[in-house]
Amino acid sequence: MKTKRSVSLLISGILALAYLIYIISYFKGNMAGAETGEEFLGGTIATALVTPHIVFVALAFIFNCIGYFANKFWAALTGGILYVVGGLLFILYFLFVVPSIILSFVGCANLKKINARNSKQPSDHQ
Repeated sequence: MKTKRSVSLLISGILALAYLIYIISYFKGNMAGAETGEEFLGGTIATALVTPHIVFVALAFIFNCIGYFANKFWAALTGGILYVVGGLLFILYFLFVVPSIILSFVGCANLKKINARNSKQPSDHQ
């Protein structure tokens, strides 16, 4: 029988990946498009301020994927907490991670039920 997985965790991961691609490309383009030294310095400072946010959201995405693919409650919970921490580190971009936060915690709550159902199913590897 096919192992059930949390759809909420999948959607949360997809949204987080899309956000990470957007924010990394935005700040990379911001740095590459600088024409003067002042613009480059401003872009460097802005990137330095946003880097902890990006790192925590990337870590949350990794734990979210572990929680989804391995059906691990602890990984999904860690991912949800890291999304919150990442959002709080750069409060201006907090709204961009709110959907991932909500879906991650919903997926975490559903994961207990999914794991209980999966443990009741007969294994195909006998």
